Amino acid sequence: MTEPDALLAVAYDEALRGRAEGGVPIGAALFDADGTLLGRGHNCRVQNDDPSAHAETDAFRAAGRRRDYRSTIMVTTLSPCWYCSGLVRQFGIGTVIIGEARTFHGGHDWLADHGVRVLVLDDPRCVALMTEFIADRPDLWFEDIGGADAPTRETPA
Repeated sequence: MTEPDALLAVAYDEALRGRAEGGVPIGAALFDADGTLLGRGHNCRVQNDDPSAHAETDAFRAAGRRRDYRSTIMVTTLSPCWYCSGLVRQFGIGTVIIGEARTFHGGHDWLADHGVRVLVLDDPRCVALMTEFIADRPDLWFEDIGGADAPTRETPA
């Protein structure tokens, strides 16, 4: 397998792209076992007005159809939410590499419990990116993770 940090760099670039577009800065990429990029994407919920356009789903869709996903590697800048964790399980993606799980601890423990190889890198760039975003845009962050009672720009905390 290619070095995890090199794979994460692709997902991180996607997260920066999402931030530049005014969206939630989460990026992802799907690779085959030898490190060949199959698809890359970022969270586009805001940009596309599509609540299902998470980074992992965007990368997965960009990769196109495959007969088997067991040898693929999903790389994401942030621990995958339950929706994206379900995608990994549904299609049998074999490995998930996560930039960070400090700002959000999604379903990666569940994935590991079900045989998915999970590697959390605790990358400081990913932590800083999400920490800054959550502080600047709590309304978008809580919308993204399904927190209906979160503060909005109109009703600060």
